[in-house]
Amino acid sequence: MLKGTSIMQGTIQRLERGRGFGFIRPEGASEDLFFHSSAVAGGGFDGLQEGQAVEFEKGQDERNPSRSRAVNVRVVAQ
Repeated sequence: MLKGTSIMQGTIQRLERGRGFGFIRPEGASEDLFFHSSAVAGGGFDGLQEGQAVEFEKGQDERNPSRSRAVNVRVVAQ
């Protein structure tokens, strides 16, 4: 975990399986965060489903430093 970051929770809103990315809606937020398939813990991108609850950390987007992205994405055990 990055220093100063905290674990957040949210819901997968959209998956673009063919392109290897998706979007998470953080709890209490109105805008979605991008995440790349490589940000999913254990390489479990293919097992994710839209509407699934996840936890993640908010990190800086490497391509666009003015934007954030979800990193260390993990499915919330239910």
